[in-house]
Amino acid sequence: MQTILGAGGDISSLLAKELKQFTSKIRLVSRNPQRINADDELMALDLSKREDVLKAIEGSDVVYLTVGLKYDFRIWQEQWPVIVRNVIEGCLKYNCKLVFFDNVYMYDKDAIPNMTEESPINPPSKKGKVRLQVVELINDAIRNKNLKALIARSADFYGPGAKNGILNILVLDNLVKGKKANWQSDVDKIHSFTYVPDAAKATALLGNTDSAYGQVWHLPTSAERLTGRQFIEKATGMLNKKNSYMLLSPFVLSFLGIFIKTLKELVEMQYQNTQDYFFNSDKFCKKFSFTPTSYEDGMREVLAHKGASS
Repeated sequence: MQTILGAGGDISSLLAKELKQFTSKIRLVSRNPQRINADDELMALDLSKREDVLKAIEGSDVVYLTVGLKYDFRIWQEQWPVIVRNVIEGCLKYNCKLVFFDNVYMYDKDAIPNMTEESPINPPSKKGKVRLQVVELINDAIRNKNLKALIARSADFYGPGAKNGILNILVLDNLVKGKKANWQSDVDKIHSFTYVPDAAKATALLGNTDSAYGQVWHLPTSAERLTGRQFIEKATGMLNKKNSYMLLSPFVLSFLGIFIKTLKELVEMQYQNTQDYFFNSDKFCKKFSFTPTSYEDGMREVLAHKGASS
């Protein structure tokens, strides 16, 4: 049995499909899980409750923690440590492996232009400090409690049907709707994006590779170094749209954040957009001989999914 905690999200839905290569028994857990494969086992549980987490993990060989909490610091601060402690307890109790799907928020500000698994840890944001707290809980359990776990880390992501994909939201979705593309802070800085189908394939592979445990892995991401301007040019070219955009500067985000809380939450993260943001996944790609999807191919797939490619 392999179990996904936080089913129904951008990553977890594709992950459920990929896991069929490795197991015939898949359990999907969330408040309102929906089947991805015809024979998935569904458990409607609240992952903020210890007893529900333990019930979800019982009988599992591998647990994938892919929960996506609302993008709100107070919710992260309150719920992430509780969820992770409960998941660690459950994995230790039932002797199962843990795969934690992570982001890059805990890296030092100066590491952002070339992030690797060895980049210094020193989160400059409040949300980053929460992410570091839960990673430290996992690492402590690995060192001192014999937890078998790995961390699968992704850059900002995009892909077909990715409702929370930044490139989808800022550029592709807007253009399909006949609106201007948006970009955060500086359109001439490089920015990496992980393609969701690649991330799902890699996460399933890592979870089923015994030697991958006890390590951090950057999920496969194109090594192309495109700027925001170049992403927008590619997208508008594919759609035969006017090549124009609106820049969401820190000031604009702060002002709009008065009315839209999610935008307010983005303000502290702008250090990731005011400088180059490059996510190096050479470790994974070399180990597993994996070639990440190119940005052009990935963007075309997103547009085709929307029925909008030219």
